[in-house]
Amino acid sequence: MAAASSSSESPKTTTERRGIPGAQFVEDVETYLSQTGLDVNSALAFLQERLQQYKLVEMKLLAQQRDLQALIADFEVSEGIYSSARIEDNDSICLWLGANVMLEYSCKEATSLLKRNLENAKASLEVLIADLQFLRDQVTITQVTIARVYNWDVHQRRIHQAATCAAKDS
Repeated sequence: MAAASSSSESPKTTTERRGIPGAQFVEDVETYLSQTGLDVNSALAFLQERLQQYKLVEMKLLAQQRDLQALIADFEVSEGIYSSARIEDNDSICLWLGANVMLEYSCKEATSLLKRNLENAKASLEVLIADLQFLRDQVTITQVTIARVYNWDVHQRRIHQAATCAAKDS
């Protein structure tokens, strides 16, 4: 029983990154179709749907990337308040944290908080860029797989058509 279930699984394990499923590169279309139990049209529909899911996730990640880049560029602490400010000799400053919360910090604490927030934003941007690269790789693999399945189907139809014409001629 274990041998039967392992033979129906894909030969290459697809990876996942932060909830984004990995795409499987298909070298042998016929084997892929028999392992998945799909016909050509169903396989193409599945792959097109997966491609659309990837595109949707890509749009969301690109929006997040734009937001993070804007945050890092301006480093906006809250709406209308920016970290680039000149502070005269004061013992403390007040930072608006959002949700109707403003806290008083010493200049040293405020600088430390703002630097830490900036570092966190940069780290988040790096992770997001890596996610986008992974996603783009999955889109490319899926597009290549769609083309391979489609071309294999065209080739099979031509072979079948040639065989049919040869049988009629003889």
